[in-house]
Amino acid sequence: MITSKQRAQLRAMAAALHTELQIGKGGITENVVRQTEEALAARELIKGRVLDNSLLSAREACNALCEACGADGVQVIGSKFVLFKQNEKAPRIVLIKDRKGKK
Repeated sequence: MITSKQRAQLRAMAAALHTELQIGKGGITENVVRQTEEALAARELIKGRVLDNSLLSAREACNALCEACGADGVQVIGSKFVLFKQNEKAPRIVLIKDRKGKK
């Protein structure tokens, strides 16, 4: 689970990303899930888009992929969404630490 400050950091990083994943009229298939898992393993942060002919909304697609891949949904705007899953073996993105408990 990512904090709101970490989410803000990831949103800023995602602004420069190109869309890597597209969800069409076929919806969330095994192939889409596999493609998402491979992209998350390689990059940790990916941007996806739901095409106009899809039966899913961007929020529904984001939630379904988060559940299928064990990722965190960072942001949903219009037809685009951003997913994050930190690579356990070799993390590429260092998240800021939450300072809860400090006075």
